[in-house]
Amino acid sequence: MTDLHELLEIPVFHYFGELSKIPHGSRNTKEISDYIVSFAKAHDLKYIQDDANNVIIYKPATPGYESAPTVIIQGHCDMVCEKKPGSDHDFFKDPLDLAIEGDHLYAKDTTLGGDDGIAVAAAMAILADDALQHPALEVVVTTDEEIGLLGAAVLDTSVLKGKIMLNMDSEDEGHFVTGCAGGMTAVSTVPVKYHMAEGQAFELLLTGLNGGHSGVEIDKKRANANAVMGRILYTIGQSLPYSIVQMAGGLKDNAIPRECRCVIVTESGQEQVLRDLLENLNQDLLKEYQGSDDGIRIVVTDQGCKEYSALDPSSRERLVFYLMNVPTGIQKMSAQIENLVETSTNLGIFNLLEDSFVASSSVRSSVTSGKNALADKIHYLTEFLGGEFTVQGAYPAWEYNAVSPLRDKMVALYEEMEGKKPVVEVIHAGLECGLFYDAIQGLDCVSYGPDMLNIHTTEEKLSISSVKRIYDYTVKLLELLK
Repeated sequence: MTDLHELLEIPVFHYFGELSKIPHGSRNTKEISDYIVSFAKAHDLKYIQDDANNVIIYKPATPGYESAPTVIIQGHCDMVCEKKPGSDHDFFKDPLDLAIEGDHLYAKDTTLGGDDGIAVAAAMAILADDALQHPALEVVVTTDEEIGLLGAAVLDTSVLKGKIMLNMDSEDEGHFVTGCAGGMTAVSTVPVKYHMAEGQAFELLLTGLNGGHSGVEIDKKRANANAVMGRILYTIGQSLPYSIVQMAGGLKDNAIPRECRCVIVTESGQEQVLRDLLENLNQDLLKEYQGSDDGIRIVVTDQGCKEYSALDPSSRERLVFYLMNVPTGIQKMSAQIENLVETSTNLGIFNLLEDSFVASSSVRSSVTSGKNALADKIHYLTEFLGGEFTVQGAYPAWEYNAVSPLRDKMVALYEEMEGKKPVVEVIHAGLECGLFYDAIQGLDCVSYGPDMLNIHTTEEKLSISSVKRIYDYTVKLLELLK
């Protein structure tokens, strides 16, 4: 497929193209939500649109399917907005510039929003095709999934009758996800005090780390820049007196931080001692993170000699103690499911402010008690240091169910259509399925989708052939759910 115009004539890609014309980053979903409502009106379908811009569209069963259980088709309409350096794309007003490269659809200089616009487009194509055979359908389009499952968290599920749900928010064709971790953001706020410290200041920049998604890539053994900076500061304190002037690391609690910056002030004349100390530590880090963060390095920059406002000794010790002791990384592997990370935490954001330092960790576990126990550790550490602990954006786990008629049907159909077995798995990342599973008693759910590459980046690509196969598979599956 080399012609974009020809591709956009295919219903599922037609609707994806229409969605791509509308800016729809997280927290900017009113216009795309209204477009989906206009689609429902144009097809004379009953709908509900709530204050969070979630939309539910209902379509009656086709003849012969009136007694079949109602099926929920679910996806989210918000996308991650990233653009290449130098791009003048405005995510609040500009349409995406779609293009084709071989078998892949992409957007020039920006993210594509295949996650999860392709699910919405597929659902719209199904709703628009009156020739298809299917049970009663409830298409649920949620908002702000990318920033904490916010739309699904406030959705009124009492208006849904379905107990079978097809979540189309996975990125590997032939992989059926049947469970995911629950999570929360654990926030520690610890008070600090400053005093004036005179001496030579240095910026310490820990950089060259690979980072990654704290759910999908927590098992890659990658360094966490915030945690490693704690080790750097502890190591310095064993040989040199110093004070901390500034510190900041990480941008998102659910992303493994790739950089951390700290400014310290030491006695004048200690520069070479400091540089030698950090060079030796850098060599240790290169050995320890060989194969996961081969580019890790500590960059030291002289900031000049004068009087600085810096943390007093007690506050400095609280900060370093927190960084050295807060849980980070994998805490427990599953004893039931091979190679599944059961419980983890990621110190994603750390900022030193005027009167406190604030640390945000993404806590995940596929076992609710494990998630809560890990949060308790961070809570206890925070209170021990005289700080306050809060929880934000908590969402439940979607626990694996050994009995799933939907999963069995989907596996059998996939084998029949593709001639091979699918991968049935539980993942450590969070999905909206957990919220639906928690809210709808007896829900039978599977998450699946077409092949996508490099989601959430400007290199995002969506496989055209895979979308076609997944769409045909979904149509056939609906026929079988009689």
